[in-house]
Amino acid sequence: MAHRREFEIAFVGLKPGPHEFNYTLGNEFFTERGAVDFSDIDARVKVTLDKHPGFLQLKFEVGGQADVQCDRCGNPLTLDLWDDFDMVVKLVENPDEMNASEEDPDIFYIGRQESHIDLSNWLYDFVLLSIPVQRMCKEDADGHSGCNPDVIQKLKEMEERTRENNAQNIWKDLDKFKQN
Repeated sequence: MAHRREFEIAFVGLKPGPHEFNYTLGNEFFTERGAVDFSDIDARVKVTLDKHPGFLQLKFEVGGQADVQCDRCGNPLTLDLWDDFDMVVKLVENPDEMNASEEDPDIFYIGRQESHIDLSNWLYDFVLLSIPVQRMCKEDADGHSGCNPDVIQKLKEMEERTRENNAQNIWKDLDKFKQN
């Protein structure tokens, strides 16, 4: 992880109140961490850190685009990324124990002696969570699928063949009962 320091914020030197940080994340950031679910990504994340005595409020606003493949036909798609995530980072004496017992994923604990907070894992997770799980070609103005028509036709043929085979197999098993 070559660029580890660029995602750290030295919060000790910050005045109480909100502070804004902007990050642009590309393919290199994600391939270093093993993400290969997309071919090209341009993610922009605005992080607002609101410093309070004893805790930090973090708001991650994710935007940008990612190139993926349609789940149905395999066509290349460019999806817009957008989402917001909130985190509360509390300063405590025993952060390991507190993190182990905390059930709320939006709360994280760090030691009171810490001076920096590393955002890289959260940036990675939140951008990946911003990519839609189901990726389909958009419909045109007439309501027709934008998917590759040849692939859709082939899928329909395969579905029909499967339906026919299943119907024949059901009756075969019932014939066994006739003979008994």
